[in-house]
Amino acid sequence: MPKTDIEIAREAAKKPIQQIGDRLGIPAEHLLPYGHDKAKIGQGFIDGLRDREDGKLILVTAINPTPAGEGKTTTTVGLGDGLNAIGKDAMVCIREASLGPNFGMKGGAAGGGYAQIVPMEDMNLHFTGDFHAITSAHSLLSAMIDNHIYWGNEQEIDIRRIQWRRVVDMNDRALRQVVCSLGGVANGFPREGGFDITVASEVMACLCLADDLSDLERRLGDMIVAYRRDRSPVFCRDMKADGAMTVLLKDAMQPNLVQTLENNPAFVHGGPFANIAHGCNSVIATKTALKLADYVVTEAGFGADLGAEKFFDIKCRKAGLTPSCVVLVATVRAMKMNGGVAKGDLGATDVEAVRKGCANLGRHIENVKSFGVPVVVAINHFSGDAEEEVAAISAYVAEQGSEAIVSRHWAGGGKGAEALATRVAEIADAGVSNFAPLYGDDMPLFEKIETIAKRIYRADEVLADKKIRDQLRLWEDQGYGDLPVCMAKTQYSFSTDPNLRGAPIGHSVPVREVRLSAGAGFIVVVCGEIMTMPGLPRVPSAEAIRLNDAGQIEGLF
Repeated sequence: MPKTDIEIAREAAKKPIQQIGDRLGIPAEHLLPYGHDKAKIGQGFIDGLRDREDGKLILVTAINPTPAGEGKTTTTVGLGDGLNAIGKDAMVCIREASLGPNFGMKGGAAGGGYAQIVPMEDMNLHFTGDFHAITSAHSLLSAMIDNHIYWGNEQEIDIRRIQWRRVVDMNDRALRQVVCSLGGVANGFPREGGFDITVASEVMACLCLADDLSDLERRLGDMIVAYRRDRSPVFCRDMKADGAMTVLLKDAMQPNLVQTLENNPAFVHGGPFANIAHGCNSVIATKTALKLADYVVTEAGFGADLGAEKFFDIKCRKAGLTPSCVVLVATVRAMKMNGGVAKGDLGATDVEAVRKGCANLGRHIENVKSFGVPVVVAINHFSGDAEEEVAAISAYVAEQGSEAIVSRHWAGGGKGAEALATRVAEIADAGVSNFAPLYGDDMPLFEKIETIAKRIYRADEVLADKKIRDQLRLWEDQGYGDLPVCMAKTQYSFSTDPNLRGAPIGHSVPVREVRLSAGAGFIVVVCGEIMTMPGLPRVPSAEAIRLNDAGQIEGLF
């Protein structure tokens, strides 16, 4: 029996985190250790890096996720180890894991096989407490809004127009829509409310896009929490909550340093979902890594239609980042699923199904190229892949004007990714990227939505009623028209129908709701049946997670 991810991680020969910091030139006094194998980086050290030259930024993205698994994070870690294995100075930057999906269906976010970041158990559970701090800061604002109303409502908040929902870091469908303040006069004024998952909180987005604590406090203050009867906005700063929230987030703002199984440095920081938020690790972690390494390998959540688009149009636009190369992850198994093969039949060789399923891969290649960034396809190798199936993907990718490289990092770690690393470094060093966002800042908001829907999703139209269009125009009149849009839709398809695999055309994108995230600096566009509070599956992963007789965690993946 092959070892499980958690068994491999448990056997890791980890180095003390001070040694990992030494390799990056971080003095011990600027490392704030959390145990022996993880630490935060002090802001003073980060501030001292500003005059250093930036390294090359490499984005790892993927096809639309399937139940067969693609291994995007595994490839990100494997590529980072592979670059170090060929003598390059490389770091990895990924997101932190949310407890909700860990105990639900998606699992953790530390990689897999012999391409993992450790400590795996800590990363997939409480880690350094960042998500708890974000939940607490968000909850403080929630409490202060209702408290303000209770004590006389000086800001004249219309309780029918409170925008600020509560959050919890767990998949709990029962909390999507609630009525709060029941039970009498002492408990306030009853009203309808609801919960999102913590990773969908605007506080998370603000933290992940802020440059430092002062920028974070400004962004928090800019968040709109409600509207008055005259429709004028009420900001977080009107509640006088931004300062206290920043205090709660003081430590969470600092990047977390950990290591791969091969003792290479990695930042794991921030964790907005890609289907309901912008899906990238923090700007401060990425920018710091670019000052500390020649190559920084990062990832964007889910498929390229969501994660990569938001990485380019939101994170890179806002942070002034220029990616040098994109690695698009695909697997033979996922191609077969996109080609119509059932999950239970994936073990049988089916070259025709692979060819048919490659349409999804081709669409993503074309989309990423439209941003002006060179693309390499990484075929994440599984032991059951037939040579002719791999060859079919390689031939298809060549027809698209790109190249595919088989990578065996899951089984071989950095050595298994050397071929991929060599080619990625060559492309990054060649400086051939001509990156540009998909749309300009001055494009009207609804046109930005249409541009993404038509050029990335290949939809024929965007369906939005007059109320939504009027809301977008009002935000433009209020000075928010230059913001990018953050599309909240299913990750499983280019369309808003999760069952529509491959590369569909001729579909429509229905917009159900739009939300202004004025602090984060984008408009959230909720499409189709997407939920900002997920639910647990029929058999949640939590049922298999437990401590064994030795006190070790079992069942995490």
